[in-house]
Amino acid sequence: MVIVLMGYMGSGKSTIGRHLASILNYDFIDLDDYIEAKEEQSITSIFQSKGEIYFRKLETKYLQELLSSEDNVVLALGGGTPCYSNNMELILTTNNAKSIYLKLSIAALVERLKSEKQNRPLISHLNSDEALLEFIGKHLFERSQYYSQSNYTINTEGKSIKDITELILMHLI
Repeated sequence: MVIVLMGYMGSGKSTIGRHLASILNYDFIDLDDYIEAKEEQSITSIFQSKGEIYFRKLETKYLQELLSSEDNVVLALGGGTPCYSNNMELILTTNNAKSIYLKLSIAALVERLKSEKQNRPLISHLNSDEALLEFIGKHLFERSQYYSQSNYTINTEGKSIKDITELILMHLI
């Protein structure tokens, strides 16, 4: 089975994914890390040298590759992955895949991301918490229509890693 975690950046996909994978004894794969390893360059470098359209095509190619795997995997997507190409449809129509949206409020996302801005190319240019709040609010509004199509939605607000993992496991059993 492939357990696909989706949500906005900072929603905990990688943190929860690693924990869930260790409990289930599954492999953990972060799609962005997978792309960087396959392409032997950073996502930022791919964006700068070849552009976003090229990156999104790569993303779809590697997503298809991972979804067709026979291995048991917890897969953390990039925040935009479900929103491009036919990626959401691909996830939903893969027989051995279950998708989970890790949902967090805009305020909580701002709180998590404001200290990580320099490591997040999408938001590194934003100068204030207010600009970050506005950006995330607009972006999340655009993306939530994709995220909400997932098989399950877990509201992660104020919950521990252990609690979130237990909620996911209850849905999968």
